[in-house]
Amino acid sequence: MRHMPIYRSRALLRSYLTAGYALFIVYASLSPFSGWHEQGLEFAAVLVSPLGQTYSWFDAVTNFLAYLPFGLLFGLTLRARLSAAGSVLLAVVAGVALSALMEYLQMYLPNRISSNLDLLMNGVGALSGALLAVSIVPRAWFFYLMHWRFQLFQRGQGVDFGLALVLLWMFAQINPSLPMLGNVFITEMARQPFVPPPVAPFSWLKSAAVALNLLMLGTLMLTLLRSRRHAVAALLLVLFLIALMKFVAAAVLLKSWALLLWLNGEAMLGIFIGVLLMAVIGWLARTYLIRLAAGVAFCYLVLAQGVLDSGAPSAAMRLYHWHFGHLLNYNGLSQTVMLAFPLLLLGYLWRGAMRRE
Repeated sequence: MRHMPIYRSRALLRSYLTAGYALFIVYASLSPFSGWHEQGLEFAAVLVSPLGQTYSWFDAVTNFLAYLPFGLLFGLTLRARLSAAGSVLLAVVAGVALSALMEYLQMYLPNRISSNLDLLMNGVGALSGALLAVSIVPRAWFFYLMHWRFQLFQRGQGVDFGLALVLLWMFAQINPSLPMLGNVFITEMARQPFVPPPVAPFSWLKSAAVALNLLMLGTLMLTLLRSRRHAVAALLLVLFLIALMKFVAAAVLLKSWALLLWLNGEAMLGIFIGVLLMAVIGWLARTYLIRLAAGVAFCYLVLAQGVLDSGAPSAAMRLYHWHFGHLLNYNGLSQTVMLAFPLLLLGYLWRGAMRRE
C-alpha cells in the first residue's frame, strides 16, 4: 500500500504533461484562430487525395517530430496502468484522432492546408513516441530517475502540477528571440554591414521583470522541494539548462549577428537580484512563502503585461535565418505561455493554501 501514492503521482505528472502538450499542438495547428469560414472542401476528399502534393521534406519531418513527444508522454501515462501493447495502441489512436481533428478544423482556416500526408506523419510520430515510451519504462535508469524525483521533491497531486508548471516555464524561456528570463521580444532595426547598432538605454523595469520572473520560479520550487537547502542550487541548475538550450536554439535558428542578443545587461542584473532574494526568503514559513509567491506573480503580471509592452511575436522574425511559418507560431505560443504561467501559478498557490486550511 505504501507504493500507491508513488504510483498515482507518476501517472498524474505524466497526465499533466500529456494534456499540456496536446494544448500546444492545438495552438500550433490552429493559430491565429481567425478567419474561420467554409472553403468548400470535403474531409473525405482530403483523405483520399494523392500523397505528397505540394509537400516538402521539412513538412514531413516537422509533422513527425511534432507528434513524437505526444506519443511518448501519453505512452508513459498509459504504461502506468496498461500493458505495453495496450499503451502503444491507445497512444497511437489518440495521436491519430487528435491529428485528424486538427486537419479537419484546418479546412476552415484560409491560411492552413489540410493534408493526408500530415495525418500520416503525425500518426507515425505518435507510434514512434509510444514505442519509445514502452521501451524506456523497464530501463533501470528510468527507475532511478523516478526514485530521484521522489527523493528530491515532495509527494502529492499538487506537487505534480507544480512540477508541470516548472517545465512549462522552461519551455517559454528557451525561445532565443526573448532575452534571458525576459518577456519583451528582441527587435533590431535594419542596419548596414560593419556599422555597430545604436546602444539602447538601460531599462530598470526590464531588470525588475526578470527578477520577478526568477522569483516566481524560485518560490514555486521552494514549495516543491523536500529540503529547502537545495533551492538555490536547483535554481542555478535550471538557469544553466535554460542558458544552454537558449544558446543552442539561437545557434540553430538565429542569424549570426543575433546569436547573443538574448544575453543583455538587464537580464544579468535581474538574475543576480533574483538569486540574492531567493537566498533571503528560503527561511520563510510555508504560509508566508505562498503569500509572497502570490504577490510576486501578481506584480509580474502588472509589470510585464500592463507596463512593459512585450511586442508582437512577428516583430522578432528578422532575427531568424529560417523563414518557415512554424517559428511565428512558436513565438506566439511562447508569449501565450508567459501570460498564462503567472495565472496558473496563482491558481496552484490558491489551491495549496486552501488544502492547508
